[in-house]
Amino acid sequence: MTPDPVLELRRASFSYPDGPQVFDGVSLAVPEGRTTALLGRNGGGKSTLLRLLNGGLRPTAGELRLLGDLVTYHRKGLTRLRGAVQLVTQDPDDQLFAASVEQDVSFGPLNLGLAPDAVRERVEEALAALDITALRDRPTHLLSFGQRKRAAIAGAVAMRPRVLILDEPTAGLDPHGEELLLDILARLRATGTTVVMATHDVDLAWRWADDVAILTPTGLRTGAASALLADRSLLDAARLRRPWGMAVTDALRARDLLPPHATGPRTAEELDHWSTTHGAT
Repeated sequence: MTPDPVLELRRASFSYPDGPQVFDGVSLAVPEGRTTALLGRNGGGKSTLLRLLNGGLRPTAGELRLLGDLVTYHRKGLTRLRGAVQLVTQDPDDQLFAASVEQDVSFGPLNLGLAPDAVRERVEEALAALDITALRDRPTHLLSFGQRKRAAIAGAVAMRPRVLILDEPTAGLDPHGEELLLDILARLRATGTTVVMATHDVDLAWRWADDVAILTPTGLRTGAASALLADRSLLDAARLRRPWGMAVTDALRARDLLPPHATGPRTAEELDHWSTTHGAT
């Protein structure tokens, strides 16, 4: 049974000033405690949709609800929303501005008006969660790209959001950096954080997400990752390719090497392990 949505966009439309309509009547429910991948081609509206979810943009029609309550776009309503929903943009340099990592991560909790002890607790927790405690005194401009990504995420985590929204978080990372980030997101999810990630990487969505939301020129389709990423016509409409892991799983089933309802390998490493376990070559 799918959990109730913690965040829900209902029948939302949006246009930029003097620009074409980006969305017309789009709805997206984010189930609490699950991972959701937002997929679509570059320029297809993923970043715009994320900003509608965190209140950075206001729909021209429709509504946004947090824990079932209507979000209002005055100061009190937006403060409540952004205390529960944090967005990390694709480029960490858009968010990092303080002299050191610790100062940057502490900015949000300080703005909440928390006592110094509470701020320190949140900063320590966020630095540890992102595995950057050793970088706390490092100037942000001296960090590597992957370190800057983690520092930006730590700043959001320090707010203890119910929902963490990430815009293309693995873009620009090498394979080791991507694996480290996915491990961190798994730990955050284990502590109760709902994570939404925009990406155009179908292989990443296949291995990581419980649910997917796929943008096409005609709208948005949402559902379980295992079902929607198997829909070839939907992937074609979104200009996305078929996940590698799904192709391997189908090939194994076609050769009676994998039972119909068994979970297939999602990565090359899992395929190697599966081959060793089952004596396949």
